[in-house]
Amino acid sequence: MRENVWFGPGGFVPAISGATRKLIEPATDQHLATVAECGEADVNAAVAAGLAAIADKRWSGKTPAERGAVLLKLAAITRQNIASLATIEARNAGKPIGDAEWEVGAAARVFEYFAGAIALQTGETLTNRADGIGMTFREPIGVCGLIVPWNFPLLIATWKLAPCLAAGNVAILKPAPATPLTALLLAELATQAGIPDGVLSVVTGGDDAGKAISAHPDIRKVSFTGSTSAGKSVMRSGTETLKRVTLELGGKSPSIVFADADIAAAAGSCGSFLGNAGQDCCARSRHLVEASIYDDFKAQFVANVAATKVGVMDDPGAEMGCLISREHRDNVHAFVERAVAAGATILTGGVMPAADVPGAYYPPTVLEGADVCSEIFQEEVFGPVTILVPFTDEAAAIKLANATRFGLSGSVWTRDISKALRVARAVESGVLSINCSNSVHTELPFGGFKESGIGRDLGKSALDAYTEVKTVFVRTI
Repeated sequence: MRENVWFGPGGFVPAISGATRKLIEPATDQHLATVAECGEADVNAAVAAGLAAIADKRWSGKTPAERGAVLLKLAAITRQNIASLATIEARNAGKPIGDAEWEVGAAARVFEYFAGAIALQTGETLTNRADGIGMTFREPIGVCGLIVPWNFPLLIATWKLAPCLAAGNVAILKPAPATPLTALLLAELATQAGIPDGVLSVVTGGDDAGKAISAHPDIRKVSFTGSTSAGKSVMRSGTETLKRVTLELGGKSPSIVFADADIAAAAGSCGSFLGNAGQDCCARSRHLVEASIYDDFKAQFVANVAATKVGVMDDPGAEMGCLISREHRDNVHAFVERAVAAGATILTGGVMPAADVPGAYYPPTVLEGADVCSEIFQEEVFGPVTILVPFTDEAAAIKLANATRFGLSGSVWTRDISKALRVARAVESGVLSINCSNSVHTELPFGGFKESGIGRDLGKSALDAYTEVKTVFVRTI
């Protein structure tokens, strides 16, 4: 791993200020690496390099097929480096190695999808005018700032980077300050694939770099994934220059289990809130269960959750790793303690590991008895914690599902397809899964309603969001 640098004009360079940040491995509490701590000056340098790349059309001047070929090569190189990328990701983010390997493969798939999608992007023609023909063109926006969270550092980086580059833009990628290592390696692989100098910068750093990206007048679009509060700050910062924004923010996603569902399948879907140790905006952190099957579901679900294997990074049998930091674990446990103080009951988990146990591990936790107005029902915990809530009928289930300010994802469990579609249409959420918990599909748009965000990642919608539409009218008479 490269130390004390970021990826900018000409390759890997130290921060202009000379500042660095030490990274701690969350599973061991040990020093992992040191990276450059970038600020406004480094962002300015990256933007200047990007503008130079735009001026000489070293990337936007390539045809869609030529850009697609480079992205396909980057996908192939990513697959060739699964072992190194996954090991770094697992150590930097506290993931089981199996999860990290899957995510690297999924990242390569994102590059492959957008490599092909860009060749299919077309404009429109209007021929029903007697005096001429109208046409629309999709053109690159320019310099784009891509701000990525720490929960899926590599995968979410590709969600933004692939469509941004496919459309012919320049990318300034800012990984989360705690998890920048795979982004730096990805920049190196992108250079090997043929991404020209200045077209991609990876600016490592914290709030100073993020604020500089959001406010820079020459950055025309910001795509941000993170908390709702941080997303609002990004949006406010970009208003002065009317930046285009895509915001994928928090969630409090429900899993709605009806009495006619396959109860064993629904109760076995523990990964819906334990995947990535619950550090997932799509985590099903509210399980809403029809009252007539509540006790049966609870018994099966709690038993399955309690049996989940929490393990170290290199344990191939581990089903869940650790949280990103001890500080974050303290926040998660505080949510549980406040929920209990407000009347909730712990069914499994909820016990803080001893202080001398290394790593930021926290047990899978299930609670019940939370009021709809309570913090644990309303707010995102971002940890391996869910609540069980009974409901009486379909209308009550929908009301409970919609009773938060979030609307990102969710699941509906029922054998009645008509009911499934009625409920899916009624739930205020950007993504719904029926009889499963899969929220993300590369070919389909991903994003939320309400305070879960604006715009969409993935699918054709994402590619369109990295372009400006230009209308041209040709008078023929």
